[in-house]
Amino acid sequence: MGRSTTIDKIHLFDVDVNDNSKSYQESRFTQGGSLIELVSTFDVNIGLSVCFDVRFPSLYQVLRAQGADIITVPSAFTRVTGKVHWQALLQARAIENQVYIIAAAQEGIHKNGRETWGHSMIISPWGEVLSCLEQGKGIITAQYDPKEIKRIRSAMPIQKQNRFDAKLKA
Repeated sequence: MGRSTTIDKIHLFDVDVNDNSKSYQESRFTQGGSLIELVSTFDVNIGLSVCFDVRFPSLYQVLRAQGADIITVPSAFTRVTGKVHWQALLQARAIENQVYIIAAAQEGIHKNGRETWGHSMIISPWGEVLSCLEQGKGIITAQYDPKEIKRIRSAMPIQKQNRFDAKLKA
């Protein structure tokens, strides 16, 4: 039997947004986590993140330094922020860390009035959107290519050239 992994959202969504909800204060009912999780499966290391974490590049740098080849980003981005930031942030995290990004995203108007953006995506380490489901329920897939990761990382050795060291604050 495999190892069970849980992840606590590190960065809580405490923001004001110009939508139906107006304000989100996750810290009122949730405590942020502090564990950075990497899951090894077969020949792939998968880094785990949650939604608002995508706005904090240091987390993704740490996951990459720990060996991530793929990083997941399950999300419920608001329609307002998702429309302008979602794809750009996902592509940036893929490019700057030379990893595949798999981002499952809720979409629609929810019973509480919250509006979420959707646009589930798989993005290559070069920043290309390999697959996207804009709305509705469904499945997206893309071919994982470890040779492509190796090629990109060899041609542009960002990991070796990075002179900064990111650490999680207490």
